[in-house]
Amino acid sequence: MSVLIAASILAADFAALGDAIAAAERGGADFIHVDVMDGHFVPNITMGPPVVKSLRRVAAVPLDVHLMIEEPDRHIEAFADAGAAMISVHVEVLPHLHRTVHAIKALGAKAGVVLNPSTPVGAILEIAADVDYVLVMSVNPGFGGQTFIPRSESKVRDVRGLLDGAGNHAPVEIDGGIDRHNVARVVAAGARIIVAGSAIFQTPDPERATRELKAAALAAVTSPAAR
Repeated sequence: MSVLIAASILAADFAALGDAIAAAERGGADFIHVDVMDGHFVPNITMGPPVVKSLRRVAAVPLDVHLMIEEPDRHIEAFADAGAAMISVHVEVLPHLHRTVHAIKALGAKAGVVLNPSTPVGAILEIAADVDYVLVMSVNPGFGGQTFIPRSESKVRDVRGLLDGAGNHAPVEIDGGIDRHNVARVVAAGARIIVAGSAIFQTPDPERATRELKAAALAAVTSPAAR
Protein backbone atom coordinates (compact mmCIF):
# COMPACT_ATOMS: atom_id res chain seq x y z
CA MET A 1 0.00 0.00 0.00
CA SER A 2 1.19 3.51 -0.78
CA VAL A 3 1.16 6.33 1.76
CA LEU A 4 -1.96 8.50 1.88
CA ILE A 5 -2.29 12.02 3.25
CA ALA A 6 -5.29 13.09 5.31
CA ALA A 7 -5.38 16.89 5.60
CA SER A 8 -6.81 17.84 8.98
CA ILE A 9 -9.03 20.90 8.81
CA LEU A 10 -8.77 21.43 12.58
CA ALA A 11 -5.79 23.66 11.77
CA ALA A 12 -7.51 25.46 8.89
CA ASP A 13 -9.37 28.78 8.84
CA PHE A 14 -12.95 27.78 9.69
CA ALA A 15 -14.24 30.83 7.82
CA ALA A 16 -12.76 29.49 4.59
CA LEU A 17 -12.90 25.72 4.81
CA GLY A 18 -13.85 25.29 1.17
CA ASP A 19 -10.73 27.14 0.06
CA ALA A 20 -8.57 25.18 2.51
CA ILE A 21 -9.90 21.84 1.26
CA ALA A 22 -9.37 22.86 -2.36
CA ALA A 23 -5.75 23.83 -1.67
CA ALA A 24 -4.99 20.55 0.09
CA GLU A 25 -6.60 18.59 -2.72
CA ARG A 26 -4.53 20.43 -5.32
CA GLY A 27 -1.47 19.41 -3.32
CA GLY A 28 -2.46 15.75 -3.49
CA ALA A 29 -4.39 15.13 -0.26
CA ASP A 30 -6.13 11.76 -0.37
CA PHE A 31 -8.59 12.44 2.46
CA ILE A 32 -9.95 15.37 4.42
CA HIS A 33 -9.63 14.58 8.12
CA VAL A 34 -12.45 15.93 10.29
CA ASP A 35 -11.96 16.05 14.06
CA VAL A 36 -15.24 15.96 15.97
CA MET A 37 -14.91 17.00 19.63
CA ASP A 38 -17.65 17.12 22.24
CA GLY A 39 -16.15 19.12 25.11
CA HIS A 40 -16.32 16.04 27.37
CA PHE A 41 -13.98 13.33 26.08
CA VAL A 42 -11.66 16.15 25.00
CA PRO A 43 -11.77 19.78 26.15
CA ASN A 44 -12.69 21.42 22.86
CA ILE A 45 -15.94 21.51 20.91
CA THR A 46 -15.65 21.54 17.13
CA MET A 47 -18.29 20.44 14.64
CA GLY A 48 -21.12 18.01 13.99
CA PRO A 49 -22.96 16.29 11.13
CA PRO A 50 -24.27 19.51 9.50
CA VAL A 51 -20.71 20.73 8.94
CA VAL A 52 -19.65 17.32 7.62
CA LYS A 53 -22.60 17.41 5.21
CA SER A 54 -21.43 20.81 3.95
CA LEU A 55 -17.85 19.61 3.61
CA ARG A 56 -19.02 16.63 1.60
CA ARG A 57 -20.50 19.00 -0.98
CA VAL A 58 -17.16 20.73 -1.60
CA ALA A 59 -14.62 17.94 -1.04
CA ALA A 60 -13.52 15.86 -4.01
CA VAL A 61 -11.80 13.28 -1.79
CA PRO A 62 -13.34 11.12 0.97
CA LEU A 63 -13.99 12.48 4.46
CA ASP A 64 -12.11 10.76 7.29
CA VAL A 65 -14.16 11.55 10.42
CA HIS A 66 -12.52 11.08 13.81
CA LEU A 67 -15.04 11.01 16.65
CA MET A 68 -13.44 12.29 19.86
CA ILE A 69 -16.70 12.01 21.75
CA GLU A 70 -18.04 10.09 24.74
CA GLU A 71 -21.04 8.39 23.17
CA PRO A 72 -20.22 7.69 19.53
CA ASP A 73 -22.93 5.06 19.17
CA ARG A 74 -25.54 7.82 19.36
CA HIS A 75 -24.05 9.72 16.43
CA ILE A 76 -22.39 7.36 13.95
CA GLU A 77 -25.50 7.07 11.76
CA ALA A 78 -25.80 10.85 11.49
CA PHE A 79 -22.16 11.18 10.43
CA ALA A 80 -22.48 8.37 7.91
CA ASP A 81 -25.61 9.98 6.47
CA ALA A 82 -23.74 13.31 6.31
CA GLY A 83 -21.13 11.75 4.03
CA ALA A 84 -18.34 10.33 6.18
CA ALA A 85 -16.46 7.65 4.24
CA MET A 86 -14.38 6.67 7.26
CA ILE A 87 -15.45 6.87 10.91
CA SER A 88 -13.04 6.19 13.76
CA VAL A 89 -13.98 5.79 17.42
CA HIS A 90 -11.93 5.66 20.61
CA VAL A 91 -11.46 2.37 22.39
CA GLU A 92 -11.32 4.31 25.67
CA VAL A 93 -15.04 5.15 25.61
CA LEU A 94 -16.56 1.98 24.17
CA PRO A 95 -17.32 -1.07 26.32
CA HIS A 96 -18.90 -2.81 23.29
CA LEU A 97 -16.31 -1.99 20.65
CA HIS A 98 -17.08 -4.97 18.42
CA ARG A 99 -20.71 -3.90 18.10
CA THR A 100 -19.77 -0.32 17.26
CA VAL A 101 -17.21 -1.31 14.62
CA HIS A 102 -19.73 -3.51 12.86
CA ALA A 103 -22.44 -0.86 13.15
CA ILE A 104 -20.17 1.57 11.29
CA LYS A 105 -19.52 -1.02 8.59
CA ALA A 106 -23.24 -1.69 8.24
CA LEU A 107 -23.73 2.00 7.49
CA GLY A 108 -21.35 1.72 4.54
CA ALA A 109 -18.37 3.51 6.08
CA LYS A 110 -14.89 2.22 6.88
CA ALA A 111 -14.56 1.51 10.60
CA GLY A 112 -11.48 2.63 12.50
CA VAL A 113 -10.43 2.32 16.12
CA VAL A 114 -8.34 5.00 17.83
CA LEU A 115 -5.70 4.56 20.54
CA ASN A 116 -4.72 7.46 22.80
CA PRO A 117 -1.02 7.77 23.70
CA SER A 118 -1.50 6.11 27.10
CA THR A 119 -3.72 3.28 25.80
CA PRO A 120 -1.85 -0.01 25.27
CA VAL A 121 -1.94 -1.70 21.90
CA GLY A 122 -3.38 -4.83 23.54
CA ALA A 123 -6.66 -2.97 24.03
CA ILE A 124 -7.57 -3.79 20.41
CA LEU A 125 -6.42 -7.41 20.45
CA GLU A 126 -9.93 -8.86 20.23
CA ILE A 127 -11.04 -6.47 17.48
CA ALA A 128 -7.87 -6.54 15.37
CA ALA A 129 -9.34 -8.85 12.74
CA ASP A 130 -12.44 -6.67 12.26
CA VAL A 131 -11.19 -3.11 11.86
CA ASP A 132 -10.65 -1.33 8.54
CA TYR A 133 -7.87 0.80 10.02
CA VAL A 134 -6.30 1.74 13.34
CA LEU A 135 -5.53 5.34 14.24
CA VAL A 136 -2.58 5.88 16.57
CA MET A 137 -2.67 9.24 18.34
CA SER A 138 0.84 10.67 18.49
CA VAL A 139 -0.35 13.56 20.68
CA ASN A 140 -3.00 13.71 23.36
CA PRO A 141 -6.24 14.50 21.54
CA GLY A 142 -8.16 17.73 21.84
CA PHE A 143 -5.88 20.42 20.44
CA GLY A 144 -4.08 21.06 17.18
CA GLY A 145 -0.46 22.12 16.90
CA GLN A 146 0.95 19.79 19.56
CA THR A 147 4.40 18.22 19.62
CA PHE A 148 4.82 14.68 18.32
CA ILE A 149 5.38 12.02 21.01
CA PRO A 150 8.49 10.12 19.80
CA ARG A 151 7.57 6.73 21.26
CA SER A 152 4.56 6.72 18.93
CA GLU A 153 6.86 5.18 16.33
CA SER A 154 7.22 1.97 18.32
CA LYS A 155 3.47 1.96 18.95
CA VAL A 156 2.83 2.08 15.20
CA ARG A 157 5.15 -0.93 14.81
CA ASP A 158 3.28 -2.81 17.52
CA VAL A 159 -0.11 -2.07 15.97
CA ARG A 160 1.17 -3.19 12.57
CA GLY A 161 2.40 -6.42 14.14
CA LEU A 162 -0.92 -7.00 15.88
CA LEU A 163 -2.89 -6.48 12.68
CA ASP A 164 -0.56 -8.75 10.73
CA GLY A 165 -0.90 -11.40 13.40
CA ALA A 166 -4.68 -11.23 12.99
CA GLY A 167 -4.34 -11.63 9.22
CA ASN A 168 -5.59 -8.09 8.66
CA HIS A 169 -3.86 -5.85 6.10
CA ALA A 170 -5.75 -2.78 7.30
CA PRO A 171 -3.60 0.37 7.32
CA VAL A 172 -2.25 2.13 10.38
CA GLU A 173 -3.10 5.82 10.51
CA ILE A 174 -1.19 8.31 12.66
CA ASP A 175 -2.35 11.71 13.90
CA GLY A 176 -0.53 14.40 15.82
CA GLY A 177 2.52 16.56 15.22
CA ILE A 178 3.41 15.01 11.86
CA ASP A 179 5.46 17.14 9.48
CA ARG A 180 8.16 16.80 6.81
CA HIS A 181 10.80 16.30 9.50
CA ASN A 182 9.33 13.18 11.11
CA VAL A 183 7.06 11.68 8.46
CA ALA A 184 9.79 9.35 7.18
CA ARG A 185 10.16 7.79 10.64
CA VAL A 186 6.48 7.01 11.07
CA VAL A 187 6.27 5.62 7.54
CA ALA A 188 9.26 3.40 8.28
CA ALA A 189 7.42 2.22 11.41
CA GLY A 190 4.44 1.16 9.30
CA ALA A 191 2.06 4.13 9.12
CA ARG A 192 0.29 4.37 5.77
CA ILE A 193 -2.27 7.13 6.40
CA ILE A 194 -0.69 10.37 7.60
CA VAL A 195 -2.87 13.00 9.24
CA ALA A 196 -1.43 16.49 9.10
CA GLY A 197 -3.03 19.76 10.13
CA SER A 198 -0.63 22.48 11.17
CA ALA A 199 2.05 21.21 8.78
CA ILE A 200 -0.38 21.96 5.95
CA PHE A 201 -2.75 24.72 6.98
CA GLN A 202 -0.47 26.75 9.25
CA THR A 203 1.85 27.51 6.33
CA PRO A 204 1.76 30.31 3.75
CA ASP A 205 1.03 27.80 0.96
CA PRO A 206 -1.10 24.78 2.02
CA GLU A 207 -1.05 23.37 -1.50
CA ARG A 208 2.74 23.30 -1.60
CA ALA A 209 2.96 22.02 1.98
CA THR A 210 0.65 19.11 1.14
CA ARG A 211 2.65 18.27 -1.95
CA GLU A 212 5.97 18.35 -0.09
CA LEU A 213 4.66 16.26 2.80
CA LYS A 214 3.26 13.66 0.42
CA ALA A 215 6.52 13.54 -1.52
CA ALA A 216 8.47 12.98 1.70
CA ALA A 217 6.06 10.24 2.77
CA LEU A 218 6.18 8.48 -0.60
CA ALA A 219 9.98 8.65 -0.67
CA ALA A 220 10.05 7.06 2.78
CA VAL A 221 7.78 4.16 1.82
CA THR A 222 10.19 3.12 -0.94
CA SER A 223 13.23 3.17 1.35
CA PRO A 224 14.63 -0.12 2.73
CA ALA A 225 13.70 0.91 6.30
CA ALA A 226 10.02 1.03 5.41
CA ARG A 227 9.86 -2.42 3.85
